[in-house]
Amino acid sequence: MKQHRLARVAEAIREVASEAILYELKDPRIKFTTVTRAEVSADLQHAKVYVSVMGSERDQNLTLHGLRSAAGFIQSRLGDRMRTRYIPVLEFVIDEGIKNSLEVARLLNEEKARAQESEVRGQKSEVSEDQASSGTSSDPLPTSADEADSKDTH
Repeated sequence: MKQHRLARVAEAIREVASEAILYELKDPRIKFTTVTRAEVSADLQHAKVYVSVMGSERDQNLTLHGLRSAAGFIQSRLGDRMRTRYIPVLEFVIDEGIKNSLEVARLLNEEKARAQESEVRGQKSEVSEDQASSGTSSDPLPTSADEADSKDTH
């Protein structure tokens, strides 16, 4: 089957599943769910619907169980919209790509913070080394003894 037709069918499945989850399903197990993408087999008999669920691992499992229970309802909505010989059997899967991208972003932010912290520490040590070699103190305001010394020399 042509790739552009498979892509159109996959997009239709994603849209119908998203709308059904958002507006029609009343299952309390299904909350904070986003349909990220759908993949369709070449014969249009099976489709994987990838979802992202906000929450803990337990929340994700509950949502996945609720979606699997509602698969028949979503398939019937799909049948109302699509005019194909077969309506794909839906399989719901947690999209690990979202979780992986969030983990990568977190690691990058941690590394950036470490780099900035070490850069600041490096600048502070350079300043203290410069002050030690020139004999100046880190205190920007002179003390009364420093003022007296400077007056005596002039």
